[in-house]
Amino acid sequence: MSAAPPTDQRDASTAPAPVYSVVITVYNEEGNIDPVVDELYPVLGRLGAPFEVVYCDDASTDATPARLKSAQARHANLRVVRHRDNWGKSVALLTACLAARGEWLIMLDGDGQNDPADIERLVALARDHARDPNLALITGTRRRRRDTWLKRVSSRIANRVRSAVLGDRTPDTGCGLKLCRRAAYLRLPRFDHNHRFLPALVQRDGGTVLHIDVTDRPRLTGRSKYGLGNRLGAGIVDLVGVYWLMRRRANPAIEKEE
Repeated sequence: MSAAPPTDQRDASTAPAPVYSVVITVYNEEGNIDPVVDELYPVLGRLGAPFEVVYCDDASTDATPARLKSAQARHANLRVVRHRDNWGKSVALLTACLAARGEWLIMLDGDGQNDPADIERLVALARDHARDPNLALITGTRRRRRDTWLKRVSSRIANRVRSAVLGDRTPDTGCGLKLCRRAAYLRLPRFDHNHRFLPALVQRDGGTVLHIDVTDRPRLTGRSKYGLGNRLGAGIVDLVGVYWLMRRRANPAIEKEE
């Protein structure tokens, strides 16, 4: 009797429903598709549960669509949703999460700076706290940043200001590696750049947020789409808006259902 094929090679129509959905957003990341996918799948295979990978291609103009199509030919449970127009990371993340089917979303940057090996540690932490019914989000904290000094300093200042204003007790909200209950994520307010405020928004909804140190690596190839110029102004406006939301919580505790 022949052995069963690996999880990522099964017919998608007969595969069990995924427990974990890895959601990745990309825009012009042609050189990072194969390295990220090839490093990711062995890690997911060790989780001991069905999984899928969902990419949202935010209207890339390079060879990203072709690289994703090639990756799909190797992995039956790799799905791709493509935007006709470029909408930015938060909208692309929402698109991927809406398409995902798993109970848990594993959010991963598509540039290779997140180490997929850390996924096992996030999942282990979630299993250790499985008795907490409010556990909604585990977010990574990059202790040794591999970015330019300007980006590190600006990020440090932004994190301190945001934490002081919102009180979310999150040292690094910009880390792309997160594990989040899909149901909890879909309840959050939807607005552009909301991915920068997930811990605060989850806490506003009554969810438990845990933090764990993760590895930060240099970008594999290509150039970052974010800089001080396109983050500062929007970040200030967004912070004011999220502060307004935090003061108007709407998550009553249900004492009894009859």
